[in-house]
Parts: sequence; structure tokens; C-alpha cells
Amino acid sequence: MNIERTTLDNGVRVVTSRMEHIRSASLIITFGAGARHEIEDHAGVSHFLEHMVFKGTEKRPDPITITREIEEVGGILNAGTARENTNYWVKVPGTHLERAFDVLADMLLNSTFRQEELEKERWVIFEEIHGIHDTPDDYIHDVIDDLVWDGNAVGRPIIGSEETIGRMTRDDVIAYMRENYHPDRLVISAAGQVDHDHVVELTERTFGQMPTGQPRQFDPCSITQSSPKLKVLQRHTEEAHICLGLPGISYRDDRRQVQDSIDAVLSSGMSSRLFEEIRERRGLAYAVFSYFRGYQDVGQGVVYAGTDPDKVDETITAVIRELWKLREDPVPEDELRRTKELRKGRISMGLEDSRAVAGWLGSQELLFEEILTPDEVMAEIDAVTSDQVQELAGELLKPERLSLAVIGPFPDPDRFRSLLE
Repeated sequence: MNIERTTLDNGVRVVTSRMEHIRSASLIITFGAGARHEIEDHAGVSHFLEHMVFKGTEKRPDPITITREIEEVGGILNAGTARENTNYWVKVPGTHLERAFDVLADMLLNSTFRQEELEKERWVIFEEIHGIHDTPDDYIHDVIDDLVWDGNAVGRPIIGSEETIGRMTRDDVIAYMRENYHPDRLVISAAGQVDHDHVVELTERTFGQMPTGQPRQFDPCSITQSSPKLKVLQRHTEEAHICLGLPGISYRDDRRQVQDSIDAVLSSGMSSRLFEEIRERRGLAYAVFSYFRGYQDVGQGVVYAGTDPDKVDETITAVIRELWKLREDPVPEDELRRTKELRKGRISMGLEDSRAVAGWLGSQELLFEEILTPDEVMAEIDAVTSDQVQELAGELLKPERLSLAVIGPFPDPDRFRSLLE
């Protein structure tokens, strides 16, 4: 992977990778600002802002004009809000990169935030919130986040709540953008049929004049849990949905590849431990998986399973047993080797697409201020040892730091407490 990098005078970073024999070009504009940077009264403003920049500029006065300009050349335009960043991306045939850049830059620099569009989008977000609450296998992940982080912004729903979205004003959205969308938090990444100097020229022409400032910092977080936590939402569902939460490490921790190995052993593919034990051997769940999320200062691991309400106790016990195995027994070398090959193979296959490469560049530049090549990351994966996996599992997997969230037809939450002990 060839990587070129330039930093403008005002701090905007540009990273690109030209991919020979690829006809597409992907552009991702990422700001290091997300839900963690919000004050509690404005929870959801990052996501609201992400929606609003699609609603029109002076040059392109409505969302139809914006999307049509990209789609009429076969392109795709979208965005996403996370807890520590927000990204806006477009993928087009390489010959139309300048058009794509102009559209994204116009959206981010010249949006009008018309009141009538804001009111329409408010109701769209209300429906999005309702959809999450009405889908228990989605909503359970918000429940476990709230339980684990106990009110800190890192655990609040990215989408906000009906209360906060309902009182959000146009001035609130604009103020958040001005306070947090600063050039030293901006990374522009492009890959595919791109020329680095051309992307730098386009960036200088548009974002090069963004004023610098002092953006708002998020409130730091730490893990202080000293006893198991439990939250049960009684609903008359046909399936019980469970999430077990556990602490994780920050993405800045040098052991992040060790943590990712724990996640892979548990949940990567149909040959993973959770899939083989919970689904194949025991037949307890159709869906069972884990994921780890790293943030600047903390991390979190979650195991999800959906099961028959009559089998929920057995499922929880079986999942916890799989977690404890990682702490108590070294991962056999042949299993660790297979897991490493799976991870490396998926990295290689995943980077065949220009958008994936642009995402690789942008995320690493934003998070680490350096960009490792796929080969360098694969070397880090190969260096993980079974002893390191067991040591980190022993640090993270402790009974007093487990949290359990359950949605299902259970009127008595106390029945689950003994399962955590």
C-alpha cells in the first residue's frame, strides 16, 4: 500500500493511497468529534448535525439536488456518527472525484440548516429512535452501554433521546458544529483512482481557510466497577435478548491486538468458540457474537445472544463459562494460529475496495497520527502469544466487573443475580 500524507498550515491532514487497476475513488471526510463531545442536554446533536448537512446549501438548495449530483454518475453518498468521530463519505468513478469533493465540501462548509428541514429531520430521528426501541436485538446494546458506563457520555445513545432531540434548536446544532468541527480534528482520506497532489489542492481550496480554535474536550472516563451490575427490561417477546458487558482497554493501549485476538477467539466466524459451543453444540441461540470497542481512555467488551426465554439461564451460564476458559486455560497454539490467519485474511480481502482503504487511512491517522500498512498490522497480529491472551483475559474477565442486560418476559430480575456470582 502506497501512502502519501500532507498537513495543511491550519492543521487539516490529507492522506491518500493510489490503487492501480481500481476505477473507483473514495473520499472520506472525518472529524474527531462525536457523541462523547456533547453536553447531556444536547445528547444526539452530533447525529442530528450529520443528518442536517445533507439538507441543502445555497448552491444545492435541497437534499434531492445533493444526492442526485452524486448518483447521476453512479456514486454513493453517506455518513456515520460514532462516539468520538463523525465521517462523511462518497464513492464515485475516479473521473468524478472533483465533483464528489465539491459536493462534500459544500455540505460541510455551506449548509443552510433551514428551519423547515430541521423540523422534518427531527421527526425522522424520532422514528429512528422508535425503531431501535421496537427492535430488542438492537435496543439491548444501548441498555448494556447505559448499564456499564452509568451516565458518562461514552455510554449514552449516539442518536440521543426523544427529550433531547425534541428540544434541539437550530442554534444548538450550529453552535455544536462551530465548537467541534475544527481543522486540527479533520482528516481527509482518499483511495483508488486518486492523485495525492490533486486531493491536497482541492482540500487547500476548500478547507484550507477553516479557522483554528479550541474545540470542546470530552469528559474523561475510567472503569471503577467493583460489583456485578444487572438490568432487566420486562417485555413480552418471543425471544430473550442478553448482553454481557466487561471492561476493555483503550485503542491507545499497546495490547490492542491482544484484545482483538480475544475477540476473534470468541466470535470470529463459525469456527469461533461462542458459535461452536452456544449454537452448534448446545443449540441455545441462532445469533451469538462478541465485540470489543476501544476509546481514547477506556474500552468495553460485549457478548450478545438471543435465545428462548426458557433457555436464558443456561445460555448466560454457558457464555460466562466460555469467558472464564480464556482466563483459566491458555489458548492452544493451533487455535491461536488459525485465528491469526482468519484475521489476516479478512484484512487482506477487506482492503480490495477503495472505500475500505480510505477508511483504513483516515481512521489510523485520526486515532494514532500514524498509518501502519496492512503488513505491519499483520506482523503485530502474528506477534500475539497465548500467554499474552491469557494474561489480558485475567485482567479483564473478573466476576465483579461483569454486567448483564436482559430484555424478555421476566417479571423478577433477581433470578439473574446468582448467575453473575
